[in-house]
Amino acid sequence: MNVSKFLIMHNANIREAIKLMDRGGMGFICVTNESNEVIGVVTDGDFRRSILNEVNLDLPIQNIINKNYKFLIEGYSLEEAKELFLKSTIRHIPILNKNKNLVEILIKEKTINATNYVEKERLDIDVVIMAGGKGTRLDPFTRILPKPLIPIGEKTILETIIEKFLDYHIDKFYISVNHKAGIIKSYFNDIQPNYELNYIFEDKPLGTIGALKQLENKIDRDILLTNCDILIDADYSDLIKHHSNSGNDITIVTSLKHYKIPYGICEIENGGQLIGIREKPEYDLLVNTGMYVLNPKVLKHIPLNEFFHITHLIDKIRNTHKIGVFPISENSWTDTGEWSEYKKAIAKVGF
Repeated sequence: MNVSKFLIMHNANIREAIKLMDRGGMGFICVTNESNEVIGVVTDGDFRRSILNEVNLDLPIQNIINKNYKFLIEGYSLEEAKELFLKSTIRHIPILNKNKNLVEILIKEKTINATNYVEKERLDIDVVIMAGGKGTRLDPFTRILPKPLIPIGEKTILETIIEKFLDYHIDKFYISVNHKAGIIKSYFNDIQPNYELNYIFEDKPLGTIGALKQLENKIDRDILLTNCDILIDADYSDLIKHHSNSGNDITIVTSLKHYKIPYGICEIENGGQLIGIREKPEYDLLVNTGMYVLNPKVLKHIPLNEFFHITHLIDKIRNTHKIGVFPISENSWTDTGEWSEYKKAIAKVGF
């Protein structure tokens, strides 16, 4: 393992650290001092809390590090590492030499023997996948195939989304369908998956959540709602816990996007009076990914048999209900509905 890509200096800013974590793809980095000693660690959860608490991302990373991190010294035993993982909730263990320099990072899933590994917890939720759109952004593919059956590697995008939930012991799914619904149903009848699909048929296009009105009073637990053209690499148990602990009626999964303007930006006032020039400013935006957690009680606010988007619902109830966000990193979200992002998704699965 090349550990250098998981190291950042304590005086680097939080934004730079988020980018490093995104590139590393582990959700974990170590923070060092001038002597390359590891003085703390940062996880994706630490970043999420920083964003939710509106911490200035220009601040040094040392402002949010965990200095009381767990680690092992070089020469550790495998049993020692397993025991540390099993007795705590940590997912990574930095291995340090006698000078406290990083030499290795252990990952929980790769360290603990499968017979001892604690499986992901069962999620008590209903999953609804919105698959009724025409997928015009992927034309001409979608002139023939419905968007949910566009291949990602050896499987369809819909299968790929579903399989991300199977580790959480979810084996029942609701699929809202309209465009080329018969082809979608025939495909799954043919492959006979080991999970249950329940179709919500739209006689006419009902927007992103108009079809959910059919589930009102039929389900009594939280709903995880997702578009059929996005891939989210996140711990869904963290998402559901955040939704519950926050007391949200709707939680929007958002991706932190970084934008750097490659020019000097003129700031003006009083009809054109220049007050300053900001050189190549960076902006951090939370982008709606298309995945949500809903309290089933909000379904009563969806009109019957009318075209209705999730954004319409949010606008309708945001003054009377609690709506929050769950931030994930930029690389944790892939929108396969765009050609450029679709190609990235193909590359991720090795095709």
